[in-house]
Amino acid sequence: MAQMNFGGVIENVVTREEFPLEKAREILKNETIAVLGYGVQGPGQSLNLRDNGFNVIVGQRPGKTYEKAVADGWVPGKTLFSIEEAAQKGTIVMCLLSDAAVMAVWPTIKPCLTAGKTLYFSHGFAITWNDRTGCVPPADIDVIMVAPKGSGTSLRTMFLEGRGLNSSYAVYQDVSGKATDKVLALGIGIGSGYLFETTFQREATSDLTGERGSLMGAIQGLLLAQYEVLRENGHTPSEAFNETVEELTQSLMPLFAAKGMDWMYANCSTTAQRGALDWMGPFHDAIKPVVQKLYASVKSGHEAQISIDSNSRPDYREKLNEELRQLRESEMWQTAVTVRKLRPENN
Repeated sequence: MAQMNFGGVIENVVTREEFPLEKAREILKNETIAVLGYGVQGPGQSLNLRDNGFNVIVGQRPGKTYEKAVADGWVPGKTLFSIEEAAQKGTIVMCLLSDAAVMAVWPTIKPCLTAGKTLYFSHGFAITWNDRTGCVPPADIDVIMVAPKGSGTSLRTMFLEGRGLNSSYAVYQDVSGKATDKVLALGIGIGSGYLFETTFQREATSDLTGERGSLMGAIQGLLLAQYEVLRENGHTPSEAFNETVEELTQSLMPLFAAKGMDWMYANCSTTAQRGALDWMGPFHDAIKPVVQKLYASVKSGHEAQISIDSNSRPDYREKLNEELRQLRESEMWQTAVTVRKLRPENN
């Protein structure tokens, strides 16, 4: 492991240079890796593992997603099976189903997790709150996690570009004494850029906080609030959207993604610099109590229970689609459709 300085805090990370792909192949050479689920993370992780030379099979229920797996080259009866059959065949069972699906199929999966196998997740939800999910793994298997810090689509795209998506990793149960080697080998095998250590509980808590906070929930709330204030004060949809979303995503995000917020500030106008420095404090002070409330709700298991209860309702999908429709058809995101069409690359 390499020691790296993260803002003055020393952390251990594992890079592809110190844990090369050849080492990963050697560790997993006798394993059959069964990827359960071909939805969000399944395609990226399974295809990257296959391209990297590992013995991989996929388990997926019939339907459109099954057909997608076939289109991606997984062969029914050879490398593509039902979820139960794949779980039976795999020595490493990668559970990449949605949290709701994991709960639904757990009674089917658990009997397949016989002594000596390895159970793998890419999210700590099911294990962290297993008093609520019911997903209690057998005591005689290894339980590990590699959690890519991005979507399965990004994992695959970056792999094909020769890059890697950073991932966290954790060991929950180490019965074999080799769980750490296996989890690092799988992390390298799926195409991680570098790996940093966490726990199932820390990953699940930070992940749910991030999704509800700066990654999705808070960013939509902030963008919509500014868009609404501009519109209420007579600005056109195009102007409100460009000043709220388009400039952020197309101009500024690439700058602070590349070199940091300080560098982005230094490369903006003096007027923008002064205003940003003056107003970041009030925004921080207003938002931090909300984030603290959010974190407490996540840590207590309340957010997990909301998700479990919601996903268990028979009309869950219909209600979700209606909420997403309202978001999609809002003025701000309908304006986005037109703005995207006007981008130079689309003309």
